[in-house]
Amino acid sequence: MTATIEERRENGEFRVRTKVASNSRASYRTGGNEGLRRPRLPRASRARPLRRPRLRLRLRLRSGARRGQLTAPAVSAAAAASSFDTFPASLLISKEVPATSKNNNLAISSKFNIPDLKVGTLDVLVGLSDELAKLDAFVEGVVKKVAQYMADVLEDSKDKVQENLLANGVDLVTYITRFQWDMAKYPIKQSLKNISEIIAKGVTQIDNDLKSRASAYNNLKGNLQNLERKNAGSLLTRSLAEIVKKDDFVLDSEYLVTLLVVVPKLNHNDWIKQYETLAEMVVPRSSNVLSEDQDSYLCNVTLFRKAVDDFRHKARENKFIVRDFQYNEEEMKADKEEMNRLSTDKKKQFGPLVRWLKVNFSEAFIAWIHVKALRVFVESVLRYGLPVNFQAMLLQPNKKMMKKLREVLYELYKHLDSSAAAIIDAPMDIPGLNLSQQEYYPYVYYKIDCNLLEFK
Repeated sequence: MTATIEERRENGEFRVRTKVASNSRASYRTGGNEGLRRPRLPRASRARPLRRPRLRLRLRLRSGARRGQLTAPAVSAAAAASSFDTFPASLLISKEVPATSKNNNLAISSKFNIPDLKVGTLDVLVGLSDELAKLDAFVEGVVKKVAQYMADVLEDSKDKVQENLLANGVDLVTYITRFQWDMAKYPIKQSLKNISEIIAKGVTQIDNDLKSRASAYNNLKGNLQNLERKNAGSLLTRSLAEIVKKDDFVLDSEYLVTLLVVVPKLNHNDWIKQYETLAEMVVPRSSNVLSEDQDSYLCNVTLFRKAVDDFRHKARENKFIVRDFQYNEEEMKADKEEMNRLSTDKKKQFGPLVRWLKVNFSEAFIAWIHVKALRVFVESVLRYGLPVNFQAMLLQPNKKMMKKLREVLYELYKHLDSSAAAIIDAPMDIPGLNLSQQEYYPYVYYKIDCNLLEFK
């Protein structure tokens, strides 16, 4: 008796054709995968079952520009242990952990879970990789703009700002280390391109809303600051409306006028001795001290209108500065009402604006981390092929241990890409590529910078 087994794939279905021959009689059986039983053969003549072939996609790119894009800063799903049958993809948080004598570890690591996303075609992945790099930079910029504007609104109070920079109600590092894909916002049944477009649309809306809200609030704040600035500073520059009273002036006189003069404190005695003789027709004993600051006194003096120009000239020669001021109750009342209105409007807008910034910072930051996850997934497939077989990890490096961490990761995973070793060991300048200026590693790496603020 002899027997042979043939196995092949037709129209996406495995078909088995079995031929059993005994003496001169032969029989054939064909069937699908389910319920198929192969004839029992002698041990020596049994055929080993054929394994289903595994499609493995490898993209070997020699272009430095391509590699440069693969290594743009982002979160890195860090390498799993080398004993695992996985390809590494590493996300690294730039907020460093202080080194201590009790903890000599290079980094704190945690799994960064990325769901089973739709892979799509090679052409789509290559194009999407470039688009995601641009989207990553755009979303990061919006996240930082929202954070920085919150710092401006809260008057650069660092503690208050950090309390409000949350993602899903938790601090940023906690959110990243416990990252879970948001299935409701970004359904994994959608294609990678559709998911990236959903993220781009949402973040663009946040960016546009931020511009309009910031413009309105800044105009209001600027007008209020201009009025407040008039009431601040020295007697030489500030508004005098809040200082003087009606009784300090001679009003509604056809011949007399009251001037306000800023007198340096060092020259006050000279003023008392000279002001009556600086010009003709100065009313004797008409000067009084109305206010003072650190350097000067504000004094009034009454004289005839036709002597004003001569008095100003002589006063300037003696270092006495005559302020241009006319007492007008209606204008002073209008300025005061305007300041009160602006101050009230600012308080009304402050609360809703801070709440909007908190909510939309969280939305933008969450979108940013999802972009990082997309980039890790896409680049891992492009580098290591199908089926998808990698574990993304998050590394939070200990302070001053970055170089050592890089060395350890390189030794663990340099076998994955020999071309990376050549780039690292022997960098060279190729016109138009700038390979030596790019970071490239044998594992997929992206960086998340959680230091979003620049305090003045």
